[in-house]
Amino acid sequence: MEIYHGSNKAIETPRILKEGFTKDFSYGFYCTTILKQAKRWAARKGFGSGVISKYEFNLEYIFKENLSMLKFSEPSEEWLDFIVKCRSGELCDYDIIEGPMADDKIYNFINAYMGGNITREQFWALAKFDYPTHQLCFCTEKALKSIEYRGHING
Repeated sequence: MEIYHGSNKAIETPRILKEGFTKDFSYGFYCTTILKQAKRWAARKGFGSGVISKYEFNLEYIFKENLSMLKFSEPSEEWLDFIVKCRSGELCDYDIIEGPMADDKIYNFINAYMGGNITREQFWALAKFDYPTHQLCFCTEKALKSIEYRGHING
């Protein structure tokens, strides 16, 4: 399966960065199956149009190496609880996590919920996804071995 990572440069050797704030699925190397989303990632934070690195994701490796994987097919109560834990600094125990991404708008609602400014019910009433989102978070070095760099394109 082809997956993408958007950045300011090509990433031939992915790394797990444990700096700054924790993201939806904690620290890890984030990719997506949606090229348009990778282009949005590449264009953020003054990267210009950025660069999209392409990888081959080897699903057989996951089963062969018995990697632990958590998958959220859609936003759910469990997905929200997991994101809140990760953004609060709790580290996960999975090699790979897959699911919808809390984009900038949803991110603000999650922060409001975490801060006690809105209830869970209010979060779900406000949290409407404008377009499909997807993310794969490779959380361990072993998980990174399931992807192989296949080149890059300009964003």
